[in-house]
Amino acid sequence: MTSSDAAFEQLITDARQWASQDPDPATSAALVELADLASGGDAGAVQELGDSFNGTLQFGTAGLRAALGPGPNRMNRVVVRRAAAGLAAFLTEVVAAAAPGTRPRAVVGYDARYNSDIFAEETAAIFTAAGIETFLMPAALPTPLLAYAVRSLDCDGGVMVTASHNPPQDNGYKVYLGRYAVSESGRGSQIVAPYDAEIAAKIEAVGALDSIELADSGWTVLPTTIASDYEAAMAGLVDREHFPARDLKIVLTPMHGVGGETAVSVLNAAGFTDVTLVAEQAEPDPDFPTVAFPNPEEPGALDLALAAAADSGADIVLANDPDADRAAVAALDPATGTWRMLRGDEVGALLGAHVVARMAAGAGDEPQTGVFANSIVSSRLLSRIAAAAGYAHEETLTGFKWISRVPDLTYGYEEALGYCVAPDLVRDKDGISAAVLIAELAATAKTEGKTIFDTLDDLYLVHGLHASDQLSIRVADLGLLDAMMNRLRVNPPEAFGGSAVEVTADLAEGSENLPPTDGLLYLTRDQSRVIIRPSGTEPKLKCYLEVIQAVESAAELPAARQAARTSLDDVLRDVREALGL
Repeated sequence: MTSSDAAFEQLITDARQWASQDPDPATSAALVELADLASGGDAGAVQELGDSFNGTLQFGTAGLRAALGPGPNRMNRVVVRRAAAGLAAFLTEVVAAAAPGTRPRAVVGYDARYNSDIFAEETAAIFTAAGIETFLMPAALPTPLLAYAVRSLDCDGGVMVTASHNPPQDNGYKVYLGRYAVSESGRGSQIVAPYDAEIAAKIEAVGALDSIELADSGWTVLPTTIASDYEAAMAGLVDREHFPARDLKIVLTPMHGVGGETAVSVLNAAGFTDVTLVAEQAEPDPDFPTVAFPNPEEPGALDLALAAAADSGADIVLANDPDADRAAVAALDPATGTWRMLRGDEVGALLGAHVVARMAAGAGDEPQTGVFANSIVSSRLLSRIAAAAGYAHEETLTGFKWISRVPDLTYGYEEALGYCVAPDLVRDKDGISAAVLIAELAATAKTEGKTIFDTLDDLYLVHGLHASDQLSIRVADLGLLDAMMNRLRVNPPEAFGGSAVEVTADLAEGSENLPPTDGLLYLTRDQSRVIIRPSGTEPKLKCYLEVIQAVESAAELPAARQAARTSLDDVLRDVREALGL
């Protein structure tokens, strides 16, 4: 027998053994059928089986996320039980060390994807059996509500079963820490290193599956007041005294996710009563039937919402991704006469300026403190807005797990449609609270005879026109990502868009303000910026571009926009050349 034959026989043996212990009859039966087909020579079955057992799904700072299916490299009840048992061991240990004699406390939430409720309930059963005081959300609810509950219930840990805006076949397991398990600035935030490695080690140390105990009862299913408490808190963010305008016609889509009912309730309670849901996408549906990819950033994802807005004469479109932690905004652009979605950086700047205006309006003579933050790949416009208003600003690594941890955070955002407007309540990105403040600033602009695009132009006149773009290169072989990054390190580009590179920073070396991460940053003489990094969640190389055009008057804006677009195109061309594309 050859080594390949032996490996194949071992694969079949492993599959049948997994099927025999799998508590889910559906995945067990699917695995037996797959093993039978593979044994019979079905090439597709062999490939699928090989991938399902190609190592173990790794627990990292994003928790777990993968396609549903049997085997250690998929999301299923076996993998989730082991993750829950490991996390329970971690929480028990860290709480015992930090507060001896204190019973650990955790909350578990879930969305409407396939198996989310089952994964959540089994997690609650395992936590309870491990002696953890456990709360389970009363229904499929948005991720921000789980992040809110971690803080409002003073929990040491939180789990959200969701794959956010991933394709329908995926699910995931997002972990938050709080109370005694983490320092104050991280309470209610997603995990970062070294917590991910410590939890992963506990998961690795979990014994046989039948050694994991599940309680029959004992956890607390939270009353629906947890949702109404969140809704009241988010609706209470509006400043009715200084920004009373509420005349705004809104079209809202939850993208077949769990945010629709909550978002409408919050907007209505905040005074925005003219809210129309996109009917075809209003109810949770794990198949996401009307979109190829349930992410507002994807081409075509907002087509139904834009059509509904155009038909009804709406002022604005608001969109949440399926777990409602992100928010997208679209409006009628007076420069073109067509509806378009704003870039995340544009919304990030608008919200930042609005937060500054709200704080100034409510401050009186009191000095204001606080920190504004965004990820390093996001626009530099927020830093200029903050500096002009006298606020500190920080850049972080990509991901809200970093942004939310900034001490004294007042407002934070990342270009991938993530905004944190109430860090004391939700220390994570929250597409619903963001939608409330977006509505507030849009209604305020409307009373002044402006659109949100006019408000953006006002910012550009003060701080310069900041224009950004992205290039994503998907690869089949992850080794190509390393090859492209190595190419840049060995042959660093000398210019982008005709402007000489003056600063080159290898982010892998880290700095006083940023932990090491694989990425390269270039700053040119004309202040164009290029950042190139491998994606942390997908087989992609991501390139982030930003150019800045000075403008002295509104009359110069059209020419400045065209010049910025030309500059971006020139930089894009040079990025492709530098990567050998």
